[in-house]
Amino acid sequence: MKEPLLTDQGVFDRAFAQLLELDDRLVPVAEVAGRPALRRRPPGFAGLCAVVIAQQLSVASARAISARFEAAMGGTPTVEAMLAAPVETLRAAGLSAPKIRTLTGIARALAEGEVDLEAVARMEADAAAEVMTRLPGIGLWTADIYLLFCLGRADAFPHGDLALQVAMGDAFELGGRCTPLGLRAIAEDWRPLRGVAAHLLWAYYGARRARLGAPA
Repeated sequence: MKEPLLTDQGVFDRAFAQLLELDDRLVPVAEVAGRPALRRRPPGFAGLCAVVIAQQLSVASARAISARFEAAMGGTPTVEAMLAAPVETLRAAGLSAPKIRTLTGIARALAEGEVDLEAVARMEADAAAEVMTRLPGIGLWTADIYLLFCLGRADAFPHGDLALQVAMGDAFELGGRCTPLGLRAIAEDWRPLRGVAAHLLWAYYGARRARLGAPA
C-alpha cells in the first residue's frame, strides 16, 4: 500500500477505513472515538512556526499568540520577516525567549539552506523527521507533528506523544501507559497509515477523558 497524502477529509476517511481493515483491533477503539476529523495546518515555515508556538500551551493561548505573531509579521510568517523582526516585537506578541530563539534559529537555518522543507516533503516519513531535527530546537515529536499536520503525511507518527501513549495503554489494555518504544513497535503494523492511527488515538484519548469527566 502506498502512503496517501491526507489532503482533505474525504481522503482521510478512505484511509481511516483502510486502517480498520489493516488492524481489526482498532475497530472497538473507533467505536469509542468515532471518526476523527483531519487536522491540517499550512506547510512551510508558517506551519512550522504554528507547531512550535503551540508547544506546551492550551489551544486558546496558542491561537491568541499565533494571531499576534502573524500581525507582527505583517501576515503569513516568512523567513525574511522573522529574521528582520526586533526581539521586542516578538516578545510583545507573547513569544517566550526560548521560542524566539528557536524560531529565529529555524529561520536562519532555512535561509542558509541547511534544511530544504520542500525536499523534506518528498522523503519517507521517518527519514524526513530525522532531517528536520537538524533545525535548531526541533526534536522528533515536533518534526512528526509538522509532517502529519502541515504536510498531510499519512505515515508520520509521533511515538513520543504522551496522549498517544496513554491512549494506547488504555485501548489495548496494557496495564498502564505504553512506552514510546512499545508504541513505535505496535505502530509498525499500521504502516503506511500510522498518522491516521495517531488521529484515531488522539480522538480516543479525548473521548475517554470526556467520559471520565476530565479535561481533554
